[in-house]
Amino acid sequence: MQNRTILPAALVLGLCFLIGSVVLGRSVERFRQEDRYISVKGFAEKEVKSDLVIWAIKVRGISDDLEQGRAAMETSRKKIIAFLVKNGVASGEIIQRDLTVTDRQANEYMPPSNGVMPPRYVVEETLEVRSKNVDLIQKVSRMTDQLLRAGVALSTKNDWSGGGLRFIFTKLNDIKPAMLIEATHNARQAAEQFAKESEVSLGSLKKASQGIFSIEDRDNFSTGQEGGGMGSLDIYKKVRVVVSCDYSVN
Repeated sequence: MQNRTILPAALVLGLCFLIGSVVLGRSVERFRQEDRYISVKGFAEKEVKSDLVIWAIKVRGISDDLEQGRAAMETSRKKIIAFLVKNGVASGEIIQRDLTVTDRQANEYMPPSNGVMPPRYVVEETLEVRSKNVDLIQKVSRMTDQLLRAGVALSTKNDWSGGGLRFIFTKLNDIKPAMLIEATHNARQAAEQFAKESEVSLGSLKKASQGIFSIEDRDNFSTGQEGGGMGSLDIYKKVRVVVSCDYSVN
């Protein structure tokens, strides 16, 4: 009687082991298949034209008398504004910023030149032109020699304080979708080539991640950190993006 009870139990136990082995084997095989993938990067680049320009013009008045320095600066400022408006710059695009006064005699580290102290006061103001008419502003910026010949003291030098012309591209969101599609397509082509050379068939896209969009001057030959360098000297820009994609293989 006892032997009859043990026999069915052994059969059930054996059947459970058999089913478990089949399920485990299929799970391992599926894991091996899903674990096989190709990781590639896709790249897209587009040349664009800036749609915003910021032009900082520094106006100076220099004199031993503070009031005379201020008056000289104000005279130069009026001449510059008249020059800009005459050449097509809208008055609403011209903003006055950052009036500063420097007392050179208060600077103990400034030695006299050939034994003669320079004029004591430097009165300086920044005129900022902010415009979407980038071609016009670029053209007018090349005509400032007319002001210099008229005795107007100014500076348009690009320096650490942000002077000079800065060209900016503001329509990145308009071109993002198309660039991401192009970069993903580029990644797919790379994956297909890799799979062909490896003699495997390419499966579906498992995972994709977008890199940082970078905007640099078109003719910038320096190597900048992706996404960090926002070139501003060139009216034309290069927009780049890199995507990382993982594809399953069979």
